[in-house]
Amino acid sequence: MTDQLHVLIVDDEPRIRNMLRRYLVEEGFKVSDAGDGAGVRTVLAREVIHLVLLDLMMPGEDGLSLARYIRQRSEIPIIMLTGKSDLIDRVVGLETGADDYIPKPFELREVLARIRTVMRRAGPRAAPAAPVPTPAASGNASEVLVFEGWRLDVLRRELRRQTGDLVPLTAGEFELLCAFVRHPNRVLNRDQLIDLVKGREWAAYDRGVDTQVMRLRKKIEADPSNPGLIKTVRGSGYVFAAAVTVD
Repeated sequence: MTDQLHVLIVDDEPRIRNMLRRYLVEEGFKVSDAGDGAGVRTVLAREVIHLVLLDLMMPGEDGLSLARYIRQRSEIPIIMLTGKSDLIDRVVGLETGADDYIPKPFELREVLARIRTVMRRAGPRAAPAAPVPTPAASGNASEVLVFEGWRLDVLRRELRRQTGDLVPLTAGEFELLCAFVRHPNRVLNRDQLIDLVKGREWAAYDRGVDTQVMRLRKKIEADPSNPGLIKTVRGSGYVFAAAVTVD
């Protein structure tokens, strides 16, 4: 891929699209935009997109529906733009597959900072201005963490089942799983998980951690309603109940 990141802006207000487009182009991004679901599908069909800025409230097909559409087909990072103050909308957005959210009205510098944070956590798709800190840079060039037959390749940011099949993870799910696997059999409360998953905007409402845990359980637990790996410790937090080895 080239070093230039391609951002898709989705908002039904032309003023907001134009404002974001001008700012991000000045910051070195390639930018496409769409005002509705049909426009989103057209852009995604013809372009390689690295991140989507997606408005939650749009007439017709809303942001949640479009986030589901995108997530069913790819792991493109999604940042939701929302004018709603109700936290439940943000939680639902994260549950749908968004990696972050930005409430309206927003500062353009905040949008840029959130994009860089999310892209740092999206591995090979990181922005040139914000290089990805890889395990090689920290002296661990081939860290593969193994638990219950699962293999978590930290360098490649890949999770594989016992069968060898690849399990797609969002940036948030990957970082959360890393936090658990690197601290097995230890109770971690929400504040500790927020600290371990650096840069993510969960601190504003700790229930967001619960939402991410629920999403992760659906991907790694044999029975998400009765989890055997990520267990809830009532009143305390969560514990990753598995032996972990480094391959």
